[in-house]
Amino acid sequence: MQYLIRAYDGAGKLDKRMEVRPRHLEGMKKLSNHIVSAGGLLDEEGKMKGSALIMDFESRKKLDEYIAGEPYVLEKVWEKIEIEPINVVIANTLNK
Repeated sequence: MQYLIRAYDGAGKLDKRMEVRPRHLEGMKKLSNHIVSAGGLLDEEGKMKGSALIMDFESRKKLDEYIAGEPYVLEKVWEKIEIEPINVVIANTLNK
């Protein structure tokens, strides 16, 4: 099952996000077989304000287990998390 996750940082959490980011990215590497797409949500100035992920897990329970151990959750960077099922039909990789 694929899920769209939109996770928004709390106000004033950019410094905390950058501090926790290496652990977040390390966790993403370990979950690479579950990631369809992932990136940072940006504000009008181009600064990160959250995360957008499309992930594939066998169940919502498995996704919830990932979320519970996510460094941005444990360190209280993400304040609001929205999750909904999605059916990815086209996944286009960008070569940058």
